[in-house]
Amino acid sequence: MKFAINTTSFRTFDYGSLFIIVGGILGIYLIRMFLLWGARKLPKYYDATKSIVNWFTFFGILIFLLMYFSKAKWMFAKIIKIGSVDVTLFLIIVAILIISLASRLSKISTNVILPGFYHRYNLDKGMQFTLDRIVHYSIMIIAIIMSLNTVGINLSALTVFAGIISVGIGFGLQNIASNFISGIILLFERPIKVGDRVIIENITGDVEKINMRATIIKTVLNEHIIVPNSYFLQQKVINRSFGDPRTCVVIPIGVAYGTDVENVRDLLLEAAMEEHAVSPVLLASPEPSVSFVGFGDFALNFELNVWVQDPNKLGLIKSNLNFRINRIFTENHIDIPYPQMDLHIRSMVEKDKELVRN
Repeated sequence: MKFAINTTSFRTFDYGSLFIIVGGILGIYLIRMFLLWGARKLPKYYDATKSIVNWFTFFGILIFLLMYFSKAKWMFAKIIKIGSVDVTLFLIIVAILIISLASRLSKISTNVILPGFYHRYNLDKGMQFTLDRIVHYSIMIIAIIMSLNTVGINLSALTVFAGIISVGIGFGLQNIASNFISGIILLFERPIKVGDRVIIENITGDVEKINMRATIIKTVLNEHIIVPNSYFLQQKVINRSFGDPRTCVVIPIGVAYGTDVENVRDLLLEAAMEEHAVSPVLLASPEPSVSFVGFGDFALNFELNVWVQDPNKLGLIKSNLNFRINRIFTENHIDIPYPQMDLHIRSMVEKDKELVRN
């Protein structure tokens, strides 16, 4: 494949046209500023208006260039030669226009058209994200192919570049290629999906976004962790939302020796039912249960087991139950003992007595 750059067209460029171009672009930007100034009177719609105005500004400049110089020779003069194809500025602008339109079409599809489809069929957040990615990449791939064909580049001519890329992957891009392929597997196989509550190396967080190279995890402390996609296919990851989202919450509690254990069981179940009455996320089926774990060093150990529908509410439900248990135990005079340790120093006292006698 041969590349050749033609500089003759740039030498014969009419610099008078340059001022017209600059003036036209400045005019478009002045219109943009005027529209944005007017949009500030409607702050509720300002962001949406700004996005639309910026979009029309960009395409307005491209269309202005194409219309004004539609008969200019330098617009169709050869800039670079790729094989047997003469690439001109006109073809480049058209290709950029196609890709930009495709990008905007993708955003309209994912932000305006598809949400109605998701709402109609009650699709979960993870499936919505997967479909958004599929639509976006499909539109962009078609746009790139169309732009290449518009420029006149045959896709078969890119086999040389494909060979070079494959060699690069073999030597130094294995990790990137692995994460890229893993990202595709995550989107289609969906072992994890956007919105899932996962535990990675004792860190709990929610899957916020699955990119083609890495996945963004937002922790309960509002921190963001960037995890390579290949990690989820090679390491053990706890997904609390996979399959059945219901999760069991275990709350350990110890009471003093001599306490009526049947009464403790009834009070713990009462706390669980009180929380269920105000928090439907705590399920009544499976029913809450109490386990008498055993006899500890200083307490009788119990566990209250309840089921929660939403894994994201585990911390809140556990905290609410602890508040309720503490209140109910206090009202019913149930003692929660402190850790205790007995020290026997009898032998030391005997030695001290002998020293005093001597």
